[in-house]
Amino acid sequence: MNPALFSIIAVVLAGGATALQAPTNARLMGAMGSPVNAAFVSFAVGTAALGIVAMVLQTKPDVAAARSLPWYAWVGGLYGAIFVVAAAWGVPRLGVAMTITLMVAGQLLVGLILDHFGAFGMPQQPISLGRAAGVALVLAGVLMVRRF
Repeated sequence: MNPALFSIIAVVLAGGATALQAPTNARLMGAMGSPVNAAFVSFAVGTAALGIVAMVLQTKPDVAAARSLPWYAWVGGLYGAIFVVAAAWGVPRLGVAMTITLMVAGQLLVGLILDHFGAFGMPQQPISLGRAAGVALVLAGVLMVRRF
């Protein structure tokens, strides 16, 4: 299979998993009493799953390389925790489609800015009319999901 096509399919499936994660964690929130508790359980299950996968694949971290990372490379899990708590909290109030649409809109807006400046050592991709229009269409989609 073409590596680019495989990557696209994998990322689309991961996006689908994110959509499944939101109502699942919202349901968990009801039993756990708060979105923070639900996120804690969600991350504990995810950590256990990743531990098993790492053991099966026999992956070993490069400790020297890890020590040389800048501080911001260590806070990705914090962003994930914010995402999971917000999704668990938002779904019962806004619905799955609206919550996910708003999250995608936020991701695209921040992604456009990060790309423009080449933040965190990523390749710089300046904001263009086409890229801005694409994000504007997603924002229009937010309005359509909310109103129709």
